[in-house]
Amino acid sequence: MQDRLHRIIENHPVIPALKDDRGLQAVLNSDFQIVFILYGSISDIGEITEKVKRSGKMAFVNVDLIEGFANKEIVIQYMKKYTAAEGILSGKASMIKAAREQGFYTVHRLFVIDSFSFDNLDRQIEISRPDYLEILPGWPKLVTWVMEKTDIPIISGGLICCKEDAIAALKAGAVAVCSTNPEVWSA
Repeated sequence: MQDRLHRIIENHPVIPALKDDRGLQAVLNSDFQIVFILYGSISDIGEITEKVKRSGKMAFVNVDLIEGFANKEIVIQYMKKYTAAEGILSGKASMIKAAREQGFYTVHRLFVIDSFSFDNLDRQIEISRPDYLEILPGWPKLVTWVMEKTDIPIISGGLICCKEDAIAALKAGAVAVCSTNPEVWSA
């Protein structure tokens, strides 16, 4: 199962992150294979993920950003039962652990804002054991620092503002970049 995801990311290292229906419409007929969904509510996330799946793409949902969801593992059961999501994104290690146990692909979003959060990465990763880490901000130097701590593949996200940022993050060792900026999608 992970081999399939690794092949897709290797061949399509730019992942569009969608923050509204306009972004969704922009990627439905594109060549992208994976889409990160960063918006929606408990009442429409099933429909959003179904649209992504019908367009031949894998839907990864950031469960931390869906309106109406609590930060409890029951959300993962809901996602499994009522959506077409194949992957879960979260900044919470317990949510990623629950998603992995339910058979989802997992991306642990790690906000590295200071030395304390950087020093805490090992503990978070030990709990979540994700398929991928998304490092935010996705600056090249931060990617290289995190690569020294773990062998889990890194997606560079957050403040990837232009094609040059995307290329620099990939050169630093990230396996993919993620951005809400449509200009980066064409990188």
